[in-house]
Amino acid sequence: MLWAGGMRLGTFGILLMLVHTSAACEFGPFPYSITGIVCRMTKPAALLLNQETTQVIQAAFRNAKFPNITGDRSIRLLGKVAYGLTNIQVNDLSIEQSEVELKENDAIHIAIKNVTAFFKGTLTYGYAGAWFLRLFHSVDFEIESSIDLQINIKLVCQKDQVAADASDCYLTFHKLMLHLQGDKERGWLKQLFTDFISFTLKLVLKSEVCKEINFLAQEMANFVHDLAANFVRDEDISVDVSLASVPLIKANYLESHHKGLVLYKNYSDVFSDSVFSPSLLTESRMLYFWLSEHILNSLASAVFLDKRLVLTIRGEKLQALFEVEDTEVQRKVVQMIFQGTSYNDSLAKVWSLAHPKISLQPEGTVVKSLVAVEVSIFPPGEEPLMVLYMEKEIMVTIQAAYAEKKLILYPLDSRIEFKVFQCTADPSGNDPSIRNFLQTMISVVGIPEVISRIEPALTSLMNNKGLHLFEIRNPEIITRKGYVIVQLDFSFPNHLLLDFLEKRL
Repeated sequence: MLWAGGMRLGTFGILLMLVHTSAACEFGPFPYSITGIVCRMTKPAALLLNQETTQVIQAAFRNAKFPNITGDRSIRLLGKVAYGLTNIQVNDLSIEQSEVELKENDAIHIAIKNVTAFFKGTLTYGYAGAWFLRLFHSVDFEIESSIDLQINIKLVCQKDQVAADASDCYLTFHKLMLHLQGDKERGWLKQLFTDFISFTLKLVLKSEVCKEINFLAQEMANFVHDLAANFVRDEDISVDVSLASVPLIKANYLESHHKGLVLYKNYSDVFSDSVFSPSLLTESRMLYFWLSEHILNSLASAVFLDKRLVLTIRGEKLQALFEVEDTEVQRKVVQMIFQGTSYNDSLAKVWSLAHPKISLQPEGTVVKSLVAVEVSIFPPGEEPLMVLYMEKEIMVTIQAAYAEKKLILYPLDSRIEFKVFQCTADPSGNDPSIRNFLQTMISVVGIPEVISRIEPALTSLMNNKGLHLFEIRNPEIITRKGYVIVQLDFSFPNHLLLDFLEKRL
């Protein structure tokens, strides 16, 4: 899944993943037909993300590389005065307000108001028209400024992924005061240099700050794409998160569409029959993910090909399976199957014989699979012996939920049909007690046991990708015919944006 977001990247991060223009990409006449994953972020989420913008702006100011500023000017009575401002850097910075607006089918407009910035450096100046004359002076300076910042982020598609263009950037100066040697009084020297340096200084600050903002926007677009791609990758199995169509920019939400093709070694995934439509999602929650049934089927196929659908059970777990009922029939069957061998000297192996088939329905996720079960005993001093082998077609309906940072799977009704049945205790297969007991054991204990193994495995996988870092509120997993919707509200981990800035800057 593309958990875009939900991460503390600020407006310059998560939003970049969700919207772009189609200038550099061709999607064909029916782009929704190849859409496997959709991410929709609503206006409340955008407003929440915008609260983190200040850290990005502060980083842009602090990491901007300001060039030295030199020039000269003829002054009555003084002659020509040459000057240079060197070692310019930000000394202090504060931001009072940040606002975001979604301009439909255009861009993300961000207004940063009342940025108070103090720059420091060294001012060197000389008289008589020659910069290299001996008569020169150097003083430390501080520039006090009050700035409004407006940024229109346009997003373009490059190589089927989002690239950001934040070059539409404007700085408006409400104040630009030059203080020399810490003296806050308006002396003649300060007045002199402020008058003819301020214009050049404004151009330099605008150029370098906006250049750094554009760089950060591009870096964050790449960072978010990498986060999403990594989240849906595990060893040799991955999901193609490249863009499938032109995203939507509405006044109340942003929406991006991704191919969602499963990639695994030589396994080739093709998808051109998506049922997605923007009307399938609402605007009441902060974040939505739409996933096609095709993705889940393809992932199940890749997991099967990677030989991951194998489970071994022994010891206490095996005992819990076969002693589900404390009845005379149960004890007799167990004795017949295991021939008196202890559970610690026995082993059950369960594996899938074919690709599991997944169907998404309003009642839940329906999984149909052909499964083999093999039970072997290892009597001390004797050769291992396979005492039971079954092939059965199992169909089970599962509902999923996410709570307390854990994935929870609820098995509902299930159906079991034996295809092959071989048991040393019943070579003819005429004893119905063994098969009936095994059917009950599989339904009541076997399927829940398998699901109980899957739950922590998937939770661990998602947590390894960082999902546990997020504060996810009231998540809902809703299945419909052919697709599933995950909808939720969220807040951010405290360190993710800082980690990004430290790594990129």
